[in-house]
Amino acid sequence: MKVDDLASVMKLEEELFPHSSWKKEDYLREIENNGFAHYFVLEDKEIIGYIGMWFVYEQATVTTIGISKKRQGEHLSKKLLGYALMRAALHGCEKCDLEVRVSNKVAIGLYKSFGFEEKAIRKNYYVDNHEDAYLMIKERLDDYGNDFSY
Repeated sequence: MKVDDLASVMKLEEELFPHSSWKKEDYLREIENNGFAHYFVLEDKEIIGYIGMWFVYEQATVTTIGISKKRQGEHLSKKLLGYALMRAALHGCEKCDLEVRVSNKVAIGLYKSFGFEEKAIRKNYYVDNHEDAYLMIKERLDDYGNDFSY
């Protein structure tokens, strides 16, 4: 993700997360000032998805992920997450964590398909409706090696 991508990313962000969306300044700060941040976009003539991660020594953390509503159901989130996990492994990260709404069964299924496990509940994690989040962890990233098939 580059600064030039932010207008498109913000349109998707507002479409996908109208009550809890990140602001343009949040992404700008991540891209320009956070040395741990790694943000990627998925393009098909236009930006149709994005993912953000932090690579902090041996630990990767998914900070955000989204696929355009009109392109959901095409397994693009699997492609995007697989690519990001591969990049984390190549960077030297050994495991990955993320938070997900307890009601987001589709995302939970995606994460479980990659080997993430529910490890804890973060009470009232989401400020827009005080919903809980699962803390999910994938204990090993070394199973991605150099597989670029994602």
